[in-house]
Amino acid sequence: MSFDRTTFAWDSFIAALADLEIITDRPQVAKLSQDYYHFSPILQTQLADKVGDLVIRAKTEAEVLRVAQACSQQGVPLTVRGAGSGNYGQCIPLEGGVVLDLSAMNRILRLQPGMAWVEPGVKLAALDREARPLGWELRMVPSTYRTATIGGFIGGGSGGLGSINYGFLSDRGNLCALRVVTLEPEPRVVELRGDAVQQVNHAYGTNGIITALELPLAPAYPWAELMVTFGDFATAAQFGQRLGDADGLIKKLICICDRPIPQYFTALQRYLSGDRPLALVMVAEQSVELFKELVREMGGDLCYEKSAFEASKGISLGEYSWNHTTLHARSVDPSLTYLQTIFPHDRDLALVHHMHQHFGDEVPMHLEFIRLQGLTIAAGLQLVRYTTPERLQAIIDYHEDQGALIFNPHTYTLEDAGRKTVDPRQLAFKRTMDPQGLLNPGKMRSWSPSTP
Repeated sequence: MSFDRTTFAWDSFIAALADLEIITDRPQVAKLSQDYYHFSPILQTQLADKVGDLVIRAKTEAEVLRVAQACSQQGVPLTVRGAGSGNYGQCIPLEGGVVLDLSAMNRILRLQPGMAWVEPGVKLAALDREARPLGWELRMVPSTYRTATIGGFIGGGSGGLGSINYGFLSDRGNLCALRVVTLEPEPRVVELRGDAVQQVNHAYGTNGIITALELPLAPAYPWAELMVTFGDFATAAQFGQRLGDADGLIKKLICICDRPIPQYFTALQRYLSGDRPLALVMVAEQSVELFKELVREMGGDLCYEKSAFEASKGISLGEYSWNHTTLHARSVDPSLTYLQTIFPHDRDLALVHHMHQHFGDEVPMHLEFIRLQGLTIAAGLQLVRYTTPERLQAIIDYHEDQGALIFNPHTYTLEDAGRKTVDPRQLAFKRTMDPQGLLNPGKMRSWSPSTP
């Protein structure tokens, strides 16, 4: 792709789309070209100066088709964004061009028991507000639940609260269908169903523009929120594993934070006493009584409890879990960064404990328990006391050498993050959907016009 943003005829491009909402104010364009990439000191240096040339806020699929046609016919890069709540630069335009903001495509098209049809700009919390009175809710949500959009979550996310029951978005059954617009001179709308959705799922918007989604829902429970402290990390981690394995207890969140991470949760300090490992938990109210039995059995101290009604007011404990844990820690110490790790299944958590002992305070341990292929797995979002790129890479290498899988949050390309390899389905699909390579260029490293 060859695009010269300095000589391109932007005035005529804008004039042809003048009836759409086009943003050219430079500070606003810069703001809408960013996400939370600054969690990574590596990405800070690589992405700080990347910005689009203008933003178009589409409100309908017909408007998306017009923008796609204009960009394709004139060779303009196009990067799609939702709320910009990702962490790896997924929606940052490396080559400038148009940033297509889909946050105004926010209609809930249809709800029925167990299923939702929505536009990509629908916020996750807004969908839950509509679905819960019917007895349903989203299967999984990120910690950015209140602000994140569904299209952005599918395009750049992977899991979150609820993953202890349903795994990751990429697991079969967690996404039913998509409508996707191509970037061709005469754009098409393509409907993908079943396993075909994986060609677009978590592809950073490189393979098409999502304009509608069909999502399965989960039964909605009244989620109580509780915090438990423990005398040592080993007991706290084992508590997380045992709670995850307790099939009869209904849960949505099992977050374990070793010291000193709880000290970063400023608003929770009045509930905490001393510097002790902490479990943040969401369980269904009907499971609370027997949940407390497990707490007593494991020697934990229950220091916080809210009913579902009480938890619905104010900030949820979910906003201290997953990537929000890193956000709270960095608000106190901006030198901190993080990892994303899948530890192999082991009810004794031997590798978790080895890493905890090996790195000590350099890599404070933060675990989120998830369901993966029918097993309760410890996923790490460990903090890292960053010093140099070389030391960060050495920490990553050591984890992988010992058998842990690192989903690298310090790269913006698909192949170098979690997969570590080319996804042939997505690569082949991109050639069909985006033959010029204009969609979010630079994020799929393996793509080129001559790629077989």
